Amino acid sequence: MKVRDIMSTKVVTVSPSTSVRDIAGLMVERHVSGLPVLNDNGTLVGMVSEGDLLRRPEIGTQKHRRRWVSFFSGVDEQAREFTKSHALRAGDVMTEQVIHVSEETPLGEVVGLMEKHNIKRLPVLSDGKLVGIVSRADLLRALAARQADPLPPPAKSDATIRAAMNDVLKNEEWAMSAMVNVIVSEDVVHLWGVIDSGDQRQALRVAAENIPGVTAVEEHLSFSLPT
Repeated sequence: MKVRDIMSTKVVTVSPSTSVRDIAGLMVERHVSGLPVLNDNGTLVGMVSEGDLLRRPEIGTQKHRRRWVSFFSGVDEQAREFTKSHALRAGDVMTEQVIHVSEETPLGEVVGLMEKHNIKRLPVLSDGKLVGIVSRADLLRALAARQADPLPPPAKSDATIRAAMNDVLKNEEWAMSAMVNVIVSEDVVHLWGVIDSGDQRQALRVAAENIPGVTAVEEHLSFSLPT
């Protein structure tokens, strides 16, 4: 799937002159955790997130540095912190270096960007203009929709299930060290052998459960002795 398949196209935006108070109100009212900032030409110039509004003197959450700590932090850093916590408009609290994606970006790449940069949402641009936003919530909705799809047809035989499980053992890097024999009887997968860890055991069970036609998984596994 790609971004265009799940993105939200009705995006609430603000301008650089929008007040911090109005931004907070919009986030609460629209149940969003971040807002794109557009200039008068409709160009994306930044993002304001919940994190940008956490350190505020209005609610007593601004940073209070001890004098000796301030000595080791640069003047510029202290100035930026003051601006972020005391600014009145979006243009002064927003993050200017915005990571964005296109409508054709694969969802795997989206998740990778979210994990790498610890962000919850990504603006979607087309020809430099904002056309949508994709968030963690959109990814969860996509997952929920796929879970509601009809299940794939069951495997035709125990032999087919066994072949599919053996493919996992041969092709998944985490499984290659496992000395496991797979026996399938009446759609029940029996795993016999020696494994390295509990994580490996869990992954083997999950792999078996994902094979169409499997009704149960029985584990007969032991751990290898440390060398």
